[in-house]
Amino acid sequence: MELGYPNWKTFDEGIQKEYLITNGLGSFCSSTIIGANIRKYHGLLNASLVPPIKRHLLLSKIDETLEIDGEEYKLFSNQFVGKIDDGYLQLRRFNNYPIPKFIYGVKDIVISKEVAMEYEKNTVAVVYKINTGSKKVKMTFTPYVNFRDHHDVSKKGSFKYNQSYEKGTLKLTEESTGLNLKIISNCIYEADEDWSLPMFYENERYRGLDSIDFHFIPGIFHYEMEPHKKYTITFLATIEDSIEYTSEEIIENEKKRRTELVDRAGYSNPLLKNLVLASDNFIVKRESTKTKTIIAGYPWFTDWGRDTMIAFTGLTLTTKRFDDAKDILLTFTKYIKDGIIPNMFPDENTSPLYNTADGTLWFFYAVYKYLEYTNDLETVKDKIYPHLESIIKHHVKGTINNIYMDDDGLLSAGDEGTQLTWMDVKVGDWVVTPRHGKAVEINALWYNALKIMEEISNRLGYDGSEYGQLAEKAKKSFVEKFWNDNGKYLYDVIQNEKPVDIIRPNQILAVSLPFSILDREKEKLIVEKVYEELYTPFGLRSLSKKHKEYIGKYGGDVLKRDGAYHQGTVWAWLIGPFVEAYVKVNDYSKESKLNAKHMLEEFYYHMQDACIGNISEIFDGDEPHYPRGCVAQAWSVGEVLRTYVEVILD
Repeated sequence: MELGYPNWKTFDEGIQKEYLITNGLGSFCSSTIIGANIRKYHGLLNASLVPPIKRHLLLSKIDETLEIDGEEYKLFSNQFVGKIDDGYLQLRRFNNYPIPKFIYGVKDIVISKEVAMEYEKNTVAVVYKINTGSKKVKMTFTPYVNFRDHHDVSKKGSFKYNQSYEKGTLKLTEESTGLNLKIISNCIYEADEDWSLPMFYENERYRGLDSIDFHFIPGIFHYEMEPHKKYTITFLATIEDSIEYTSEEIIENEKKRRTELVDRAGYSNPLLKNLVLASDNFIVKRESTKTKTIIAGYPWFTDWGRDTMIAFTGLTLTTKRFDDAKDILLTFTKYIKDGIIPNMFPDENTSPLYNTADGTLWFFYAVYKYLEYTNDLETVKDKIYPHLESIIKHHVKGTINNIYMDDDGLLSAGDEGTQLTWMDVKVGDWVVTPRHGKAVEINALWYNALKIMEEISNRLGYDGSEYGQLAEKAKKSFVEKFWNDNGKYLYDVIQNEKPVDIIRPNQILAVSLPFSILDREKEKLIVEKVYEELYTPFGLRSLSKKHKEYIGKYGGDVLKRDGAYHQGTVWAWLIGPFVEAYVKVNDYSKESKLNAKHMLEEFYYHMQDACIGNISEIFDGDEPHYPRGCVAQAWSVGEVLRTYVEVILD
């Protein structure tokens, strides 16, 4: 995706567009395309010290200045307290495919900059190629160094680096931990220690968080160039002990690796090619298991069970990354406890959290899809099926968090103080969206898990009839208790045997999942209701605009944001279930598939507007639906990709 100068005519326009680079470990490099860091998470090297967690900002940025005939020209942009640097005026083009590339023009000088991270290494490479014009040019590079958790900000003097320089390598040793950050360049280096001006993060201010940060400047790099010549200037920043590749080799290796990902997937559609590349951001190695997992979203989430299982098909199977798919499933089998997969691996290297009722049921869906794409019965039989049996038994007899199958065959979960569905916000004792009891999507998933278990058992030569009987019992009760005959849609949750009559998108899963729990007439009515009250071009609202508790804008401090998170905010991942349900109830007609194609292709334009080449986590419920939350979300990308491949291309 290529953007040009009209996309950043002003500073405010430029900071609306971001880029993201990852390394398969949870580490990342990110900023706005004009180079101004507006989030505390922005930086050239956010390194995961215990992959994929413990991410620390080590190198914030490198500011570049040209000097021609004694006059200085900035290529960098910054927002400090009371001061804005306007280097974006020199930026001519930006392209993210297959890696980010920036083209600058200053008088008759053309400069390209490419940035990449070495795959599965905490290393970032920056390569400049300069075509000089009629004058001598001196370029100066100012590194902004930090040492902090990526959720925090630094005060002046809050950390200390000791530096040494030898043969093109600047070695910075963080005093309290002994961590070594090396910056390697073919420039000349001069030590000149200082602290930056207070950097202001507009996005953190909007989120009601600390928005002032200070960076350490160890010195400057510079390089002098003659007229009418071509030059290459390189930087490599790393915390690795050994360095195998040069900056230029890292750039070329990443171009090749990412191009091969697109080639392997085999799609020619521009949307799908960009989604394949976006998928790569989320598939990472977990140090504790030595296997792959899925990061839920950048810049702040780690790996979540629910998000992983929903994103799984799109990120790994439609992209033909079948080995990664198997690895991910096996990663989560290692951590099953009391019949529940982990909901979250905390940012500290501590025990997983199991506060989920749906993540484990989505695991069945992921296994079902894995078999559909790979037919790998051997792995499922030997390494997964016994876990599936145990999960069902635990749910039937009852397990942690008050999750149990009731006498009516439906699944009940939680109590008034817990949040176990994907609408899971809890602020202190305030449960924002109380959905304990029998939630509609939990029971649609439960029915599908039982049907999937029945089918897999039969395929493996086992008797699956017990699961089929449980499924039929659940189906009968589901129709009796969830169908709202007055409104012609599904209740959202049954609490104390009383239905909660509220229009949320969760009911769409009763239509979209592989095994139908309702007749076609009811399915059609649900799709119509969801389309009427919840559909937007970027997904489904989490609550109908007609409801008195609807909140149309997501922003402000933590309390305000959490209060709006599932109270009207649009969720991009829900476009997948909606499109699938829409085409299904229209009997997969050519017209319905064309309409669905248009719905999904709305995201191609979004991918040129926020984090380039990625899909945001959420959007405002009110028009014009500004993107919010994580700038790149796994299940948003995965569901758009999966649905396009399975529904439109099929």
